[in-house]
Amino acid sequence: MSLTIRVLLGLVLGLVAGFGVGAAGIPTLDGIVGWIEPLGRLWVNAIRMTVIPLVGSLLVVGIVGTDVRAVGRIGTRAIGLFLGLIAFAAVLTAIVTPPLVARLPVDEEAAAGLRESLAVSGPVESQVQTMREWLVSLVPTNPMEAMADGAMLPFIIFTLLFSLAAARVARDHREALTGLFKAISEAMLVLIGWILDLAPIGVFALALSLGANMGLNAAGAILAYIVLHSGLCIILLGAVYPLAVYGGRLPLKEFSAASLPAQAVAFSSRSSLASLPPAVEECEVRLKLPPAINSFLLPLGFSVFRITAPVPMIVGAYFIAYFYGITLEPFQLLTMLVTSILASFTVPGVPGGGVIAAVPVLMAADLPVEGIGILLAVDTIPDIFRTTANVTANVGAAVVLAKNEKGGTES
Repeated sequence: MSLTIRVLLGLVLGLVAGFGVGAAGIPTLDGIVGWIEPLGRLWVNAIRMTVIPLVGSLLVVGIVGTDVRAVGRIGTRAIGLFLGLIAFAAVLTAIVTPPLVARLPVDEEAAAGLRESLAVSGPVESQVQTMREWLVSLVPTNPMEAMADGAMLPFIIFTLLFSLAAARVARDHREALTGLFKAISEAMLVLIGWILDLAPIGVFALALSLGANMGLNAAGAILAYIVLHSGLCIILLGAVYPLAVYGGRLPLKEFSAASLPAQAVAFSSRSSLASLPPAVEECEVRLKLPPAINSFLLPLGFSVFRITAPVPMIVGAYFIAYFYGITLEPFQLLTMLVTSILASFTVPGVPGGGVIAAVPVLMAADLPVEGIGILLAVDTIPDIFRTTANVTANVGAAVVLAKNEKGGTES
């Protein structure tokens, strides 16, 4: 039985058992739920402990290892285009999600029960900051303290500045740094693999508590999450086509045909990297893109550029806030938006990686990370559309940059 099926089974069994406990109203059963629920928190804590080293190492490798100076104009334009598209996805998600989530029914008593179950994990509501306080907090006076406190946005900003500085040191030192952080990131991915093997147990414990507290409202909210998450990915997928047609001056039929083989692999495998070979072949043979695009840009994009990355981060944060009855303050929203854009380049290449990458956003906004287990359990369908949109966006970006590169060469 595959891990996906086992996780979904854990979710369904947990919710059904939770519904039964909530309907029975027997104190003994409530006590059993109280003993099982910490297993879910332990599993989530295991995911959280990998976040700081994983995000930090992936950012360093992505910036220092790429050495944008060496790739010149294509690399600079690629980074600008990637950032622009991810920012568009983040803003779109942040605009669409709040009014839709606000339409879901809220059970204040159930939300209070979930918050009470997290009492030992600390407060779940942030202190309201002023704009001045928020801006000052972005630059940490002590990066190690920021890491220890889980202050994700200041930590990411420090890591970005460190990586940009490291990219300018001598080549042998740069290569040593890249090798070290590459090894750290690979070790973290192995550890995440082990943690994900325990996902059925962790998801069952979390779903049991959620079902017991929220009843059938939980099932409706989870279905709404799947529909909204998948729908936003489909919208972003559709937005890539006019980008390639107008930005890359490529006929719609030709772009669609060139994208189809990679899309088929992405849809069936849920793996962007598995879709790279057919994408390279189509771009080289059918579209006849320059060698620099095929040999450098496509591998880089398939490794770090995921246009849908902000979607699970922001949508997941809103739904977790809904589950726990938390009202998001303006600076929490701004922090989520900025962190989702920066963290989009650190999505791990593992099943459910897009949801795991939402952990830094939840930590930055001071939201309960425990809810991530439920979102991970139902990630199969959204992940199909996320991966397909990501692959299509990489082909579209290659077409646009190839056109600009030709124009720049001709001028």
